[in-house]
Amino acid sequence: MTSGAPTAAHAVELRALHKSFGDLEVLRGIDLSVAHGEVVCIIGPSGSGKSTMLRCVNRLEEPTAGQVLVEGEDITDLDADVDAIRSRVGMVFQSFELFPHLTVLRNLTIGQRRVRKRTKDEAIAVAERNLDKVGLAEKRDAYPAHLSGGQKQRVAIARALSMDPDLMLFDEPTSALDPELVGEVLGVMRRLADEGMTMMVVTHEMHFAREVADRVVFIDGGVIVEEGPPSQVLDDPQEERTQQFLSLVR
Repeated sequence: MTSGAPTAAHAVELRALHKSFGDLEVLRGIDLSVAHGEVVCIIGPSGSGKSTMLRCVNRLEEPTAGQVLVEGEDITDLDADVDAIRSRVGMVFQSFELFPHLTVLRNLTIGQRRVRKRTKDEAIAVAERNLDKVGLAEKRDAYPAHLSGGQKQRVAIARALSMDPDLMLFDEPTSALDPELVGEVLGVMRRLADEGMTMMVVTHEMHFAREVADRVVFIDGGVIVEEGPPSQVLDDPQEERTQQFLSLVR
């Protein structure tokens, strides 16, 4: 990727992104762009830097060097309004991150009221629409403790959607789920992809990546080893390290 003036031609651009934790260099010069409406699945072994890269996209982790551009805005710039940019980026974590003391509906409205400054009625209407989208309209008054893992993750997705994001980040959204619950979450994500949502997905679900991704990125040792369409990266990988990894996870 070439450097230069910021452009909104891409939803996300990572330019020479580095991240270190003390002496441990986790990201070692990542260059990656994500087009509007594109679904990019990021795969790789544990500790390869996948989640750290994703967390740098909305500044949950502070990059050590390099640039992160969201809709053409450099969010690593000292003058960047990180909160405003972050409000346009939805993130779904592997551990749900729901407020246990709030009902499902309140989990979906609290951010809208505080960040989007919506009225109570507006926030409820948006929340109910998104709960319906993920198939959980009947759970609006339930508490997280009374939900299955799959339901909690679908609520987390609905909460992120209620903030009207331009981009959705998924950090291994099914890794904490029992196998029989994985499908319901991936089904919601498939529908989002079909609707044209821009998505960056860190995942170990190779079947999902093959079916839904426009592009698969394989990361190891903090660098991008290989990227391309799923048919290339997953079925005909060119790099020996990619071949080794896929032989273990298929």
